[in-house]
Amino acid sequence: MIDLGVLKGSSFAVLGLARSGLATVRALSAAGIDCIAWDDNAASREAADAIGARLVEPAKIDWSKIDALVISPGIPNRLPKPHPVAAAARSAGTPLICDVELLARVRKAARFVAVTGTNGKSTTTALIGHILQSAGLACEIGGNIGRGALDLAPLGADGIYVLELSSYQLELLQTFHAHVAVWLNITPDHIDRHGDMAGYVAAKAHIFDRQQAGDCAVIGVDDDYSRAMREAVDSFPGVTVVPVALDRPIAGGVSFRAGMLVDADGYTVDFADVPTLPGAHNAQNAACAWATCRWLGVPREAIVEGLRSYPGLPHRQERVAAIGKVVYVNDSKATNADATARALSSYRDIYWILGGQAKEGGVAPLAPYFDRVRHAFLIGEAADLFARQLEGKLGYSRCGDLKSALDAAHERSQREAGDGSTAIVLLSPACASWDQWKSYEHRGDAFRAMARALPGAESLGRAA
Repeated sequence: MIDLGVLKGSSFAVLGLARSGLATVRALSAAGIDCIAWDDNAASREAADAIGARLVEPAKIDWSKIDALVISPGIPNRLPKPHPVAAAARSAGTPLICDVELLARVRKAARFVAVTGTNGKSTTTALIGHILQSAGLACEIGGNIGRGALDLAPLGADGIYVLELSSYQLELLQTFHAHVAVWLNITPDHIDRHGDMAGYVAAKAHIFDRQQAGDCAVIGVDDDYSRAMREAVDSFPGVTVVPVALDRPIAGGVSFRAGMLVDADGYTVDFADVPTLPGAHNAQNAACAWATCRWLGVPREAIVEGLRSYPGLPHRQERVAAIGKVVYVNDSKATNADATARALSSYRDIYWILGGQAKEGGVAPLAPYFDRVRHAFLIGEAADLFARQLEGKLGYSRCGDLKSALDAAHERSQREAGDGSTAIVLLSPACASWDQWKSYEHRGDAFRAMARALPGAESLGRAA
């Protein structure tokens, strides 16, 4: 836990008592700092009360005595409609911040690597942290992934915090300074929270706030918004900009071409033996991680070893088991068609398990990838919709539930595989999980356990 003792004498209100909010209350209380808390959810208030939080109803908060409101990033503070507590704080002139800002205020000696983008944030953050830790550097990984900022270990001048930062978090920072700012890509997202695409891009751009001479900005340049951002950051005095591009050389940057990661000086890394990072999207993640770790002084050989030993993240194209020529892949995190497209583009000879609570458009946008699929296995509420969208384009079976679909995909793949190529049984639902599961994690954990329980299965990747 982060020691916030240097902030003693300040007074904070905490709104939102889930993971990061509870960690904030614990850290403030442990440091003897005055703190009040609130959450609209009664169960969350009970959890906070159990750790000694001082709960105060919003109407009774005296904002003249509060130095800042630490708000959970998931709670709207402006759009589409500000939470009443956020509105009251802003009206009183009280700053709104998040837990990452508190971390930055008390660990000023450490270095910070911040990662943002629409897609790939979690993988890139975890990959950078894995490489740094494998190379023997003192490193903590958190933010919008894993542990909350204030649950991380305290690091000094030799330490590096690698933080995934969402647009929601970035707009709540006041003093945070990224020594390395990693910008992956931008596609439309969270428009309801930011008003329009310009607002979303502007929120993301806060990752470069307060960068100064000697810092580094790693920027993927494969979309128009990101190319414009690269041009803007190029004007920052003394900030080194490392562009990252796919399928083409990029002057002074890192690229990924024909299965090879290529550094600015021509040094190459063959990705054929990095099975946990399949597909072009992961190539961008790896290239950005490479650029970041090189700037931090990690030897190339150590980065290559870190890439090869990276275990992957749960539920994101996670290789969980193998039987003969068939590999079983858990991509339960793919809750929409865009995410599933990345998985389908990464493999061939796919036995595809999909379904759940459908998102707008269903799987119709995935038609360009149907030639990679040998057969589809439909589950959940979306089965009827998906059957209509696949009719005449792709063979499918209605299976109802995940266990039935896995059994059917297993039997068919084992019967048809064996021509020398690897087949993939892929859970990439393109759907939310709530019709049959508590969460995408619950669904993915079940798939992993079921796959590893199949006769003759060899477990791959991390332990359950």
